[in-house]
Amino acid sequence: MTYWPFLDIRLAVGDVVLTPTVDADLLALADLMPADVEIDPRLPTFGLAEGRSGRAVHTYYWRNLGNWRPDDWCLDFTVRVGGVLAGAQNLEAADFATLRTVETASWLGTGFRGLGIGKAMRTAVLALAFEGLGALVAETEAWHDNAASLGVSRSLGYVDNGVRRHARGEGGADDMPRLRMTREVWAARYAGAVDVTLPETARPFFGV
Repeated sequence: MTYWPFLDIRLAVGDVVLTPTVDADLLALADLMPADVEIDPRLPTFGLAEGRSGRAVHTYYWRNLGNWRPDDWCLDFTVRVGGVLAGAQNLEAADFATLRTVETASWLGTGFRGLGIGKAMRTAVLALAFEGLGALVAETEAWHDNAASLGVSRSLGYVDNGVRRHARGEGGADDMPRLRMTREVWAARYAGAVDVTLPETARPFFGV
């Protein structure tokens, strides 16, 4: 893409392929997004309950792209398995040039869970972070009762890194365990495991 070269990034782990989300992906992602995926409470609801998750897919993507700055960015990826739409994965950072730290989040359609796809797509964006952009640390968090997400993180080599308190439900609050992986752990386990296409012209968009 002439004006947005980071849209030409491509990540592949076997038949699991991640490409940056574009407008043409949004309707299909909105239809695929399961009801149990937690919606960012900061997104507007417009006072309408019906269709909220579908609108969230759109507004989340547009917000991330419209607010992109080299010192504060979030890149959304569309995940396909054997060419079939499977879910979404993101990679984000604030003050990356200084901190060299990224965070991740993801979701999968219900029919694609429990097949190792979540681990593959996280591996893909970690390769972009560590091998492509020079990250030193990757962090993530999940609710303490989200065994699947925490299991993926720990299986990849993340270690526990405290907890953070978040609002949850109507007027409630709960703890999210935080986990952390270093570049050294990544290099020892996964270096070269992902086919990363990263245009050189995209690097300034990430503050590097």
